[in-house]
Amino acid sequence: MIGVRAGAGPPARRSTVEELCYRNRRSRTRIRSGPVLATGRPDKLALPNEVGFPAPASRGVRLTTYLTVTSAELVTPCLRRVWFRSDDLSAFAGSECTDRYVKLIFPKAGVTYPDPIDVRALRGVMPAEDLPTVRTFTALFPDVESGTMAIDFVLHGDEGVAGRWAATAAPGDQLMVNGPGGAYRPDPTADWHLLVGDETAIPAISAALADLQPDAVVRAILLVDSEADEPKLDVPARGEVTFLHRREIGADGVLEAAVRELEWLPGRVHAFVHGEAHEVMRRIRPHLFRERGLTRDQVSISGYWRRGRTEEGFREWKAELARAEGR
Repeated sequence: MIGVRAGAGPPARRSTVEELCYRNRRSRTRIRSGPVLATGRPDKLALPNEVGFPAPASRGVRLTTYLTVTSAELVTPCLRRVWFRSDDLSAFAGSECTDRYVKLIFPKAGVTYPDPIDVRALRGVMPAEDLPTVRTFTALFPDVESGTMAIDFVLHGDEGVAGRWAATAAPGDQLMVNGPGGAYRPDPTADWHLLVGDETAIPAISAALADLQPDAVVRAILLVDSEADEPKLDVPARGEVTFLHRREIGADGVLEAAVRELEWLPGRVHAFVHGEAHEVMRRIRPHLFRERGLTRDQVSISGYWRRGRTEEGFREWKAELARAEGR
C-alpha cells in the first residue's frame, strides 16, 4: 500500500544557514551502517588508561563523548528514541550536517581499553577479537549548551547489538561515541529536494525536513513496515511524503520502482538516498546518475545496511564494492 501526505502548512522552523555542509566526496559515497555503543550502568564504563597502548596521535584523533541515558520513547512500534545527556558535547559544536552521525562503541567484556577509546587508533594494535563492537547512528538534536541529544534505534527483537541495547536502555545507562561526522545538508538554493530511504534513514530524513525552508519543494519516499510504522514528520507546505508498506508490497526493489515512477520536477534537484545497500547502490544510484544525469554534488547516496549480512559481513561487502569500482 502507498500513502501520500502533503505538508500541513509551514510550522515554526530553525533558520537555514546559507553555508552548506562541507561535502567530502569520499564521505558522500561511503556506505555506512546503522550505529550503537556500550551498554550498562555508569560504573561499567570505567575504562582506565593502561601502559602499553600508544598515545593518540595529535592529528586525526576521534573525540570521545560520554552519554548517559535520561529517557526513551517509541517514535513508531519499531523505532525507539533514546535521549541522552553529557557533561561535554563540545565535539558537536559547529556540526550543521543533517545526516550527522556518531560511532557507538560496545567494549568487549573482560578486555581493558585505554580511556578515551579511539577504535581507529586501536586497529592493528589490539587483537581483532578484542576490539570493541562499533555501530553508526544518526545523532539528533544535539544541544551543546544543555548537553542533550537523541538517537533513534530500529528495533529488531533479539537481533543486532544496537537494537538489543536500545530496547532495554534505561535512565543511568551509558554509551561512548566517537564523532560526529556528516556530509549532507539540504541545499537552500536547490529548486526541489528528493529524500528516499527506509527506517534506517528516517532519522536523517526527519532532520533534513526540519532544516528545509517553509516554502521548500520536497518529495520524500519512505519504506516502512506498515501504516502503524509511519512516523510523524515536519513537512513543508509544498512537500509530499509517500509511504511504502513492505507488509503489503514487499521490500525488494520497491524504493527503486517508486523513484522511477516519481514525477520528475523541473529545475535542479538535491537528493538524499540511503537505505539497503544493494538497492541503493546497484539500482537507484545508476538511475540517478546515468538516466537522470545528476552530478555528484547533487546527490548524497549510500547504503546503511545490507540484507542477509551481519555488520561485519556488510563491511566486507563495502570493501568488495569499492575494489570493483576502483575506489
